Amino acid sequence: MTIIRKTTGNFLEDFRVGGTLNHKVGKTVTEGVFNAFTEFSMTTNPLHKNRRYAQTYGFRDMILPPGLVMAVVFSQSVEDISENARVNLEYIGMRFGVPVYVGDTIEVSSLVLGVKPSKRDTDRGVVHVQTTGRNQDGSVVLTYERKVQVWKKALDAPVDDTTLSEVPTVDCQLWLPPYDPNRPYRSLSHLTNADTYFEDFRVGDTIEHSRGRTMTSEHIALTAMLDNASQVHCNQHMIDQDPERYIGGQLIIFGGIPFNLSLGLSCPDVADNALADVEYRTGRHTAPLFAGDTAFATTEISGTRDFPGRPDLGIVDTILRGYKPAKQGVCTERTETFYLERSLAVKRRSHYA
Repeated sequence: MTIIRKTTGNFLEDFRVGGTLNHKVGKTVTEGVFNAFTEFSMTTNPLHKNRRYAQTYGFRDMILPPGLVMAVVFSQSVEDISENARVNLEYIGMRFGVPVYVGDTIEVSSLVLGVKPSKRDTDRGVVHVQTTGRNQDGSVVLTYERKVQVWKKALDAPVDDTTLSEVPTVDCQLWLPPYDPNRPYRSLSHLTNADTYFEDFRVGDTIEHSRGRTMTSEHIALTAMLDNASQVHCNQHMIDQDPERYIGGQLIIFGGIPFNLSLGLSCPDVADNALADVEYRTGRHTAPLFAGDTAFATTEISGTRDFPGRPDLGIVDTILRGYKPAKQGVCTERTETFYLERSLAVKRRSHYA
């Protein structure tokens, strides 16, 4: 009898610049996943909660919150890109396309844009990819780049420092239902906060969101719902074999969870009257989140501008920061855990209230 010890995922030396990874399985969005993440993240936008409201606004049904769209697409890429990663470093140019509904099937592919071995730590390096998710009709729901620090499998394996000469542009057009003055928008205005329309945001203001959420081991089940099999989120035994290799020596909460939490905690004050998230220019996890930590968020209003061709909407540019309180002696200080430059399409009061 032969014992075969299987390994999964790619290591640094396995990536080839210019290669396309067609990620396995795909994911049909069920009501269970939709409900679990919508409730967990504490989002308050009725587009994700209220079928009558969403359909009045011209959507077919309730739509997935943007953070859940990101988490579904991201998780499908994990086995090929980051199952053997140390840490996710940065999101770049994350753009949203057509809305995602319960019952939609999302399939994902990634293009390898660059591989850079570390000169200081020869057991690791950085992989740069462009990841795109499409629905069952082939329409793009999300595209973005990310950089991730990946372990080498063999320390002496040669890895070239290579970058793709030109990054291809993915055609990703945000779809929003057109404004129709005959629709009864104003009759539903009581379902959102009265102070989160485009006219209410002032550049330079920072909003301290009042709600927080303490993380427990529930993060393991949430990660599994997305088919994210990265072992640093669910395999404490593996970490215990070499705790110095892993940040904090314990399970790290999957980055899609603080991502979703930060968006959800900010929702009542920023996104309650948004029709969509347009783009995340850059984002990064600045410190890990562990079970027992309590997540909070703040939003800085960095800009406001017109939405081209949509006088009923404006774009609000923000900087979203997630943080956790941390004891420093007798004092409690904030440790930033998440940073995101976020643009939202927000309704104007003049047209909707």
